[in-house]
Amino acid sequence: MAVEEGVADDYTQDGTVDLKGNPVRRSKRGGWKACSFIIVYEVLERMAFYGISSNLEIYLTTRLHQGIVNASNHVTNWVGVVWMTPILGAYVADAYLGPFWTFIISSAVYLLGMSLLTMVVSLPTLKPPLCAQPTAGHCDKPSTVQLDLYFGALYIVAIGIGGTKPNISTIGAGQFDDFQPKEKSQKISFFNWWMFSIFFGGFFANIILVYIQDNIGWTLGYGLPTAGLAIATAIFVAGIPFYRHKVPAGSPFTRMAKVIVAAINNRKLPLPRDAKELYEWDLDEYTKKKKFRMEPTPTLSFLNKASIRTGSTHPWRLSRVTEVEETKQMIRMIPILFATFIPSIMLAQVNTLFIKQGTTLYRKVGNFSIPPASLIAFVNVSLLVSIVLYDRIFVKIMRKFTKNPRGITLLQRMGTGIVIHALIMFVSCLVERRRLAAAREHGVVESGGQVPLSIFILLPQFILMGIANVFMEVSKVEFFYNQAPESMKSIGASYSSTSIGIGNFLSSILLKTVSNITSRNGRKGWILNNLNESHLDYYYDLFTVLNCLNFIFFLVVSKYYVYKAELSDSITQELKEETPSNESNNSY
Repeated sequence: MAVEEGVADDYTQDGTVDLKGNPVRRSKRGGWKACSFIIVYEVLERMAFYGISSNLEIYLTTRLHQGIVNASNHVTNWVGVVWMTPILGAYVADAYLGPFWTFIISSAVYLLGMSLLTMVVSLPTLKPPLCAQPTAGHCDKPSTVQLDLYFGALYIVAIGIGGTKPNISTIGAGQFDDFQPKEKSQKISFFNWWMFSIFFGGFFANIILVYIQDNIGWTLGYGLPTAGLAIATAIFVAGIPFYRHKVPAGSPFTRMAKVIVAAINNRKLPLPRDAKELYEWDLDEYTKKKKFRMEPTPTLSFLNKASIRTGSTHPWRLSRVTEVEETKQMIRMIPILFATFIPSIMLAQVNTLFIKQGTTLYRKVGNFSIPPASLIAFVNVSLLVSIVLYDRIFVKIMRKFTKNPRGITLLQRMGTGIVIHALIMFVSCLVERRRLAAAREHGVVESGGQVPLSIFILLPQFILMGIANVFMEVSKVEFFYNQAPESMKSIGASYSSTSIGIGNFLSSILLKTVSNITSRNGRKGWILNNLNESHLDYYYDLFTVLNCLNFIFFLVVSKYYVYKAELSDSITQELKEETPSNESNNSY
């Protein structure tokens, strides 16, 4: 496509195109105009997701008549799959279809799963009968067919989310050109407001949908989020004329495998003293192909051997320096990824044990009964308020001291989140001890009856979780997207979802293991169906220790992490400040 005279500067420089593969003008596509459709989609989609996940523990225990440990593990296993499938969705996007088409196809699967879920909770033959005395343990168990249909629909939803979750954020971030100063500055705020939209949708789900499910019925409670998802998809499609798209760059896993194999094949060869002797395309070749070139770095130097010229041009024997550096960057992020697993385990408690604690407490406000899952709304409110304060006040204040456009580095922000997670579990332990003491004082331990304490005693742990998310979850999404090579952004974005997925799986394993170990030799154990006889306080003590140990691990791995060099220094020109050295060295 010929570039019109006088508008050359208006064309994006990051290789983005329209759906037909033509270069795009930034005045016509992308920016906040395109992101407005994407953010509205995310609000409604997260409303749909949290409309199912927030009250899933309650549905499994009250309608499918499962025990607390079994139900909690079903919840965390499903959430784990929800957050692990984005790896597959990211791979398909980066290697074959691109983020847009992967998203469109996955949206259809997502909507199918939500429709099936609504049908399963609505038709009498597809669900077990109501139980008059669920605490007595004499409820009719659901049939195998009923369980298979419900969980089958749940996992169809998980597959759909796997294709939409990593790609919608990639599409959104891709609406800003890193080579244009103003747009690159806007991308920093995008991730904050992106998380704002996620929790705004969650807030609505936890206030309105959870109440409908508990007090009106599951048919309407599931039907509304399904309708919301359909509307969200239609809104995203309406924004198609405004989107910028990135062309698939081929399988990132194959490229990384080629680098590793080539390095192993050349392991006995000495590295040249001059890095310019390593195999690499000319800069003009990258410009022509609209690709990004990376300079060689000394870290993980063994992989540099993949670029030693041996006379062979076979792709499994010789890799370009840029391909080597891309592989290094994905490997360098893995220790940081490991450090996010423990906070993800903490996040899993919100939808499981935190909610079950709420079912044991006094929930009346006048004639209104508060659904336990509605407490998650306080996570959302806390996050929404905190993220505005962070973006509008904290960043501006810290920028004056650090000269960093982000206020503090991404790793410093994540480290702060880890500290807050440790505080959350310490506070949760104290609150649980107060609840257990009240249960003993009023003689409701063995009966499992209601503890005469207000459900609002749990508010501190929910509010602190929202604050922790501002530091950990927002920076985690931005970190893995920002630090991933340009041709592997979807895979990089999937790192953050992988963290949550693995955290949920680890939560299931930990809960089952602790339950089994503590109930040996005739002991009652820490986690029982009767929470008044349980010792969740001991369990939360264990979490506090794990968070402290994880913080030490995080300090070590962050000390040796080397940030990926920015594509340009345009953001500092825009802000008229000097970029600090700690964004390009080993500083935590």
